[in-house]
Amino acid sequence: MRPHSAHWGVFSAGWRDGALVVRPHPGDPDPNPLIENFTTAIHHRARVTTPMVRRGWLERGPGPDARRGEDGFVPMAWDEVLDRLATELRRVQREHGCEAIFGGSYGWSSAGRFHHAQSQVHRFLNTTLGGYVRSVNSYSAGASGPMLPHVIGTMEEVARRNVTWEQIVEHTDVVLAFGGMALKNSRVASGGISRHVERDSMRAAAARGCRFVSISPLKSDLPEEAAFEWLPAVPGTDTALMLALVHQIVSDGAHDREFIARCCDGWDSFEDYLMGRSDGVAKSCEWAAPICGLPAARLKALARELPGKRVLVVVSHSLQRAEHGEQPVWMGAVLAAALGQPGLPGGGYNYALGTLAHYGKRNNAVPTAALPQGDNAVKAFIPVARISDMLLNPGQPFDYNGRRHTYPHIRLAYWAGGNPFHHHQDLRRLSEAFRTLDTFVVHEIAWTATARHADIVLPCTMTLEREDIGATPTDPLMVAMHRICEPHGLARDDYDIFCDLAKRLGGLEAFSEGRDTRQWLAHLYERTRTGLESQGLEAPDFQSFWQRGEITLPQRDDDGGILRAFRNDPDGARLATPSGKIQVSSPTVAGFGYADCPGHPAWLPPKFAPDTAHPLWLVANQPHTKLHSQLDFGAHSQASKRNGREVCTMHPKAASARGIREGDIVRLFNEIGACLASAHLCADMREDVVQLPTGAWYDPVLDASNRPMCAHGNPNVLTRDIGTSSLAQGCAGQLSTVQVERFDEELPPIRAYEPPAAQEAC
Repeated sequence: MRPHSAHWGVFSAGWRDGALVVRPHPGDPDPNPLIENFTTAIHHRARVTTPMVRRGWLERGPGPDARRGEDGFVPMAWDEVLDRLATELRRVQREHGCEAIFGGSYGWSSAGRFHHAQSQVHRFLNTTLGGYVRSVNSYSAGASGPMLPHVIGTMEEVARRNVTWEQIVEHTDVVLAFGGMALKNSRVASGGISRHVERDSMRAAAARGCRFVSISPLKSDLPEEAAFEWLPAVPGTDTALMLALVHQIVSDGAHDREFIARCCDGWDSFEDYLMGRSDGVAKSCEWAAPICGLPAARLKALARELPGKRVLVVVSHSLQRAEHGEQPVWMGAVLAAALGQPGLPGGGYNYALGTLAHYGKRNNAVPTAALPQGDNAVKAFIPVARISDMLLNPGQPFDYNGRRHTYPHIRLAYWAGGNPFHHHQDLRRLSEAFRTLDTFVVHEIAWTATARHADIVLPCTMTLEREDIGATPTDPLMVAMHRICEPHGLARDDYDIFCDLAKRLGGLEAFSEGRDTRQWLAHLYERTRTGLESQGLEAPDFQSFWQRGEITLPQRDDDGGILRAFRNDPDGARLATPSGKIQVSSPTVAGFGYADCPGHPAWLPPKFAPDTAHPLWLVANQPHTKLHSQLDFGAHSQASKRNGREVCTMHPKAASARGIREGDIVRLFNEIGACLASAHLCADMREDVVQLPTGAWYDPVLDASNRPMCAHGNPNVLTRDIGTSSLAQGCAGQLSTVQVERFDEELPPIRAYEPPAAQEAC
């Protein structure tokens, strides 16, 4: 058994009787079963075994092609495919400039700090070609990332360096969890996680008397150990609910006037809106009750139970992955400020606590290194969720964070370490967008829908097939990630692929700096070793660390981060906002002039809400059996499906009204698309909600009426490709509206994991 690390836990792995065996780290109090996905994934039929080139690209050369995504592939030797790719990269660079190259990727491909595909592809494009059009922010936090600095501080400060689980166990009286704190989310962390403490922390806090309140349409968004109260609010109405709580607190004269005067800016204009003086509508509990689907008396009671308590307000990523997603992020900070809580141990506002295993942890006292990505000479960028808009609308303007930008004309997209057919919305539109490219290059371990839409598919190794270092700034365990098995088929490390490409393009020295993989690992480790040595701690050399398999890093005593320092000294530890205080209202945001994101938090009704044609809310949340769509073909993920199809959850009353029983195959549909899933009935959710997690690989087919649908159950055929607002342009894919019916036609087979048949070149 050799040590390794993944985003869902540190583990060891080895072979027994020809089968891969994985064991969680013995120090993990609540291991994540997602590591079991490795056991059957390593040699699965879905793996890409050899370089492949799309037949149409070979026959007709680069250019837009309507057959992209449906065409056949021709196997090709490594030397030939890299020669062709290098020629195409030179052509695009020469004819159109680096502004015509998009460096697509996502950061979740590997926990290793060196074989981090996003860093590898960006370093290659920067050092070898001179740059690329980049994306900013993330699908998970596309609205909150740009919004938080206007209000209180960066997401790094507000999410990672704030209230810890230790403080909650010791100090917190009430946790208001808007969107809940589902363990399936907090059990993953980029760079790895050695100890999953969230379940035990909630249990210990509840046993002491801490009161957890989950505001979510799904009861499963908090674990039983929290002994929580459940407020099943209508999806997307959290801002209205928060406004009502603050309205009641202010009406009772229970808001913390001293804290507001000392630490906040813009309260008066917000209070005018809150109390209805500016628009004639008081944001009272009676006003919010029909919006939220909760009794006004229940909201009033909750509001009156908060003043004088140590209250922690938490807003999950899910709330801001919707129309006007910036508003609950902002309003959560204002609710905490009205109670005078920011900066108190176990109190205040900790955005996204419970969303990732990084959050709520102490920070390491020594640094860990990451692969440097070089300098990007191209200034053009897009918000990450606007990929289809960019490809379909070159030269068109778009708004972002107070400025007007222009979509570049992308000719070549280079993707490594991500699957946009998981993250993105309106997948038929995404397919159309990729068909506009001259060339689409993908590094992949398996035949995802993204690989099937590519022109050049290069097989890369999965994490178990390479060496790396697992480390993250909030976990004390640094792991020597040993190779568990040899590469599958002709798969190669991303780094080796890029080295060969860089050599063909005359940029090998700039990209590799003369180092092979093991030399890079030693180089990256040196920063940590030096940090340990400077503190007079044991600082083993790289070889000793590698043989030992892990080392424990020291951690800093938590000090509450910027909010604690600011509370203690508002003048000497000003926040990085225009006023140096918490911006209850923001003249900067108001100055942008965005109707969909005003100068203070506000209730903005969604444009898309249930109607007679599509009467149910679709909650397309994260899966509990995999990370995003990774290893959907793995053992743990497959065990959760029914006859190979994803499971959607409905309230028994909603199902009964449609003649749907447990286990029936159902068709979910709206004006955008349709998909099939197996129905599971559960009363622990709102009756007007159907829940279908993301992560099932896109598997497009036609039904008996020649209507397109996903046979496998990918909900992003149903989600709308719209930005959260003009300010952030984030992903709004958490919520959609649908109708559901029993599917009585002959079931189409699941082909998502079947590799395309190899074809002969003409």
